[in-house]
Amino acid sequence: MLLPGVTAQQVRTRRLTVNVLGTEAADGVPVVFVHGNVSSALFWQQQMLALPGRYRPLAVDLRGFGQSGVQPVDATRGLRDFADDVLGALDGLQVEAAHLVGWSMGGGVVLRMLLERPESVRSVTLVAPVSPYGFGGTTGPGGALISADGAPSGAGGANPEFVSLLAAGDTSTDSQASPRNVFRAFYVAPGFHDEHEDMYVASMLTTHTGTHNYPGDMRPSDAWPGAAPGTSGVLNTMAPTVCDLTGIVDVEPKPLILWLRGDQDQIVGDQSMFDLATLGKLGVVPGWPGPETHAPQPMLAQTRFVLDRYAAAGGRYREVVLPGVGHSPHIEAPIEFATELHVTLDAAEGAVPSAS
Repeated sequence: MLLPGVTAQQVRTRRLTVNVLGTEAADGVPVVFVHGNVSSALFWQQQMLALPGRYRPLAVDLRGFGQSGVQPVDATRGLRDFADDVLGALDGLQVEAAHLVGWSMGGGVVLRMLLERPESVRSVTLVAPVSPYGFGGTTGPGGALISADGAPSGAGGANPEFVSLLAAGDTSTDSQASPRNVFRAFYVAPGFHDEHEDMYVASMLTTHTGTHNYPGDMRPSDAWPGAAPGTSGVLNTMAPTVCDLTGIVDVEPKPLILWLRGDQDQIVGDQSMFDLATLGKLGVVPGWPGPETHAPQPMLAQTRFVLDRYAAAGGRYREVVLPGVGHSPHIEAPIEFATELHVTLDAAEGAVPSAS
C-alpha cells in the first residue's frame, strides 16, 4: 500500500532482511524514520513525501513488523535488537550519519541508536516517545522501580483479545478491541478521520504475534497484578528492568532534540490508558494497591526530567505540544508536524538558528 512516489527495497544484513521505504529522490542528507509498536513504516509516508529535496527519507520496518524479516526479539537486551537492526540496514545502505525520527516505541529505538553511535546522529526527533525509563512499572520523575521484577509492565499488559484479532487479520469494527477501533480510539484523537485509515490498519496487521514477538512472554509475580515481564517479545523490551535510555545525558556529541507530542495522547502520557497502574486506578484491573505505591507512571514528567538533564549537560532540546492531537501527530497534524520537523533538521544542519 505504497503512496505514489514512495519506493521499497529489501536490505540484507547479517542480522536479518530489513524492508526500507524511500522516495524517488535518492540524494540529500538522510532522515531515518522509525515506527512504533503495532505499526510499520507505512505510517511515515506522508512525512517522507513532504521532506524538502535536500533531504533523503528512509523509513525502516522493525523486525516482526511490515515487510522486514521475522526474528525473535531478545527482550533482555532492551531495545537493542531493534536499534541494531536499523543500524545494520543503514550500514547496508552506506549511510554514515543521519537525522533520526522515532515515534512511540520508535522514540526509544532512536535514543538507543544515539547511545550506540552518537557521532552518527545529526539530530533526534522524538514523536510521542516512550519514557526513557520504559513503559510501566516506575514511579516519579526519576523512574524508580515499583517492583524489583518490573511489575506492572511488559507483555502482561497486552489485551489478549486485541492480540487474537491482530493474529486473525481482523479489519472490522465488531469488537471494541479490534485493531481498527483501537486505531480510532487511541492512535489518534477520538473523532479524527483519515482517508488512509485502511492503510494504517493494514500496517497494524503486519505485526507478527507470539511469545517471541508481540506481545512476548511473562512470568508470575508476587507483586500486583501477578505478572512480571518475561525475557522475549516486544513489550518486554520496554520493561524498566531492561530499558534505560538515560545515558543520553552523557553522550558526546549531543545532537539537537525535538520532542513533539499531542495534548490528547492516551497512550503516552501521565495518565496513560495503556499503563496498568492507570487501569488499576480506574478499577479496570482489580486489586490496585493504591497511589502511594502504584501511581500511574508520569511518562511526560520522566521524559522532561531526562531532557532537562540533557540540556544541563550541554545539549539542546525543545518541546512542542500540538493541541487537539493524539498519539500520531505525523498523521493527525501533518502540516504542523512537517513544519516543526523541517525547522529542526535545518537548525541541526546550520541553515537557521535553533530554539533551546
